[in-house]
Amino acid sequence: MTQNQRLDYLLEKFKEDSGRYRNLQVGESIDDKRVALRSLMNIRMPGAMDDEILRIQDEYLSARIREKGIVALDSIPEVADKLSIWQGDITLLEVDAIVNAANSQMLGCFVPMHTCIDNCIHTFAGIQLRLECHNKMEELRSIHGPAYQQPTSVPMLTDGYNLPAKKVIHVVGPIVSGSLAAEHEKALADCYANVLDMCLENSLRSVAFCCISTGVFHFPNQRAADIATSVVKSWLRGHPGTMDRVIFNVFKDKDKEYYEQFI
Repeated sequence: MTQNQRLDYLLEKFKEDSGRYRNLQVGESIDDKRVALRSLMNIRMPGAMDDEILRIQDEYLSARIREKGIVALDSIPEVADKLSIWQGDITLLEVDAIVNAANSQMLGCFVPMHTCIDNCIHTFAGIQLRLECHNKMEELRSIHGPAYQQPTSVPMLTDGYNLPAKKVIHVVGPIVSGSLAAEHEKALADCYANVLDMCLENSLRSVAFCCISTGVFHFPNQRAADIATSVVKSWLRGHPGTMDRVIFNVFKDKDKEYYEQFI
C-alpha cells in the first residue's frame, strides 16, 4: 500500500468512525486530505479501534515523520555541558523522552488542526496516545474521585507510539492570569525538576523540553527561559552522570535568543 493509499484508507475509516462526519466532503489534494484526517483524529474521543486500522495508521504516521526528517540526538550540538538548544518540530526528535505541555484533562487538544504542541504530539503519536492518557486518568479517578484533574507540575509518563521519541512526559504548567506571581514561578520550576526526576526514575537519559506555560498559558517567555535553564543546570549539578542530554526545544526566534542568553 502506498502512502497515498494509506491516506485515502484512513480518511474513509476515520470518517466512518466519527459517525457525525461520515459524509464529510474532502478536496482531492493531498493537503486537503491530510487536514481532514488530522482534524478527525483531533476530535476523536479516546477509545479502541480495529487493529488493522491502527496498523495502517502507524505505517502512515511513521512514514510522515520520516518524510519530514527524524532528528537524531548526535546531530544536535551541545551549547554547554549536557545542554542543547534546538529550534524546530519536537515530534521529530529521536530522544528518550519529549515533554508535552498538557492541560489538566490530560487528553490532548481537541481543536482541529490547532498549532499547539499538545495537538502536534497527539497527532503524530497516533490515537493510541489519547487512549493511554485516558486510561491513566481513569485509574487516578478511581483513587482520587471522579472530579480528579492532573495537578500542575505533576508529570505523567506515556509511550511515544509513532514518534521517534521513546516516551512522552506530559506536564501541566502554571496558567498566568494577571500579574506573574511567585507561586507561578515556583510551579514552573517544579515542572522542570519533576520531569527530570521522572527521567531519572525511568532510566531516560535524554529529554527535550518544550517552552512550558508560554503561549496560551501566558507565562512571560524571558522569565520562563531563565527559570528553565536555572533549574535544569542546578538539577544536573546535583545528579552528575545521570543524563546524556537535556534539550531546550524552541519554536520562536525570540525564545532561542532567551535560552542562549541564560545558558
